[in-house]
Amino acid sequence: MWQPQMNTASEQPAPNPDDIKKNATSGIVETIQQLGQTAVPGPVESNLFCMTIIGQIEGHLVLPPQNKTTKYEHLIPQLVAAEQNQKIEGVLIVLNTVGGDVEAGLAIAEMISSLSKPAVTLVLGGGHSIGVPIAVAGNVSFIAETATMTIHPIRMNGLVIGVPQTFEYLDKMQERVVRFVTSHSNVTEQIFKQLMFKTGELTRDIGTTVIGQDAVKHGLIDRVGGLGDAIKELNQLIDAARMRRNEVTALV
Repeated sequence: MWQPQMNTASEQPAPNPDDIKKNATSGIVETIQQLGQTAVPGPVESNLFCMTIIGQIEGHLVLPPQNKTTKYEHLIPQLVAAEQNQKIEGVLIVLNTVGGDVEAGLAIAEMISSLSKPAVTLVLGGGHSIGVPIAVAGNVSFIAETATMTIHPIRMNGLVIGVPQTFEYLDKMQERVVRFVTSHSNVTEQIFKQLMFKTGELTRDIGTTVIGQDAVKHGLIDRVGGLGDAIKELNQLIDAARMRRNEVTALV
């Protein structure tokens, strides 16, 4: 007599211990290859969003594959998502960049400065060239004691048409950078341009490299500090923002 077969959970084949061990081993090997360590802290719910800007800022032109790049079209959606996500209360920007595309760098800096949520920037290693406007775009900026920032005039690679309009365009681009930096930091336009056009310090170029405390002394960066200092300051800004919201709610 025919009897229908029932598919039950008990009929599912038990996982092979060897396969489980093999998968775990391959996962550890992949972690070592990618991150150089066997264990990575698991994801936790956080009210902070951390965005890194490393290598060269890639703008309208695609850089060679051997270059470590940060693509600005990848950062913009992240900032929009952080702004809209109600669980995110603060943004931490970590920089170690050599600079890159001027318009892309200014676009990122403008987006950071226009966030309604507290933002803290931290320069580790270097925040050079167009990385300077990004470094000053947050509410509070930090720089590591050994980190450097190179300040120099705008440079263009490739063909430059030698007509007055070209130089006028470059001058306007330069003024955009100067205006943004001076309006989002404590450095004066006179000091910033003095650092920018200084001769004799950089090989075959004009400009200045400032290190850690010097960046604070000139007014470019607010404080010397590391990761712990930056996160502590960001949490304080978040607490202050919460208090303001509570006061507004109480008045309503």
